[in-house]
Amino acid sequence: MKIRAFETSDETAVIQLWKECGLTVPWNNPQLDIERKLAVGRDLFLVGIQEDNVIASAMGGYEGHRGWVNYLAVSLEFQKHGCGAQMMAHLESLLIAKGCPKINLQVRSSNLGVIEFYKSLGYKIDDTVSLGKRLTDDSASS
Repeated sequence: MKIRAFETSDETAVIQLWKECGLTVPWNNPQLDIERKLAVGRDLFLVGIQEDNVIASAMGGYEGHRGWVNYLAVSLEFQKHGCGAQMMAHLESLLIAKGCPKINLQVRSSNLGVIEFYKSLGYKIDDTVSLGKRLTDDSASS
């Protein structure tokens, strides 16, 4: 798998990948999420390519204090072959180069397999509560 920065021509394939992996939800419009990401830190939006096909994605962020990971996805056909670990290692190296001291990510508590995946990469469950507040209603624009 070759890892590179997201290109606008990848959008349809990336959104299809997110849908395949169950990452899309009604309150997050994937097109708007991509548009917003491209406006801020687009170098941390990665895709994994196999034979000219998008098979993986990871959307990283860094605001000077913590790094974040969103939309890590690997096509079902390529899961459990190390692609997710490769994507995370690549993203971590980019964040380290920016001086990022820690990465945070959120996983639905019911997604035990993904939690175990991240634990296998050295991530630990932080004793915190995740709070959120919608500032826009993206569900209306889908």
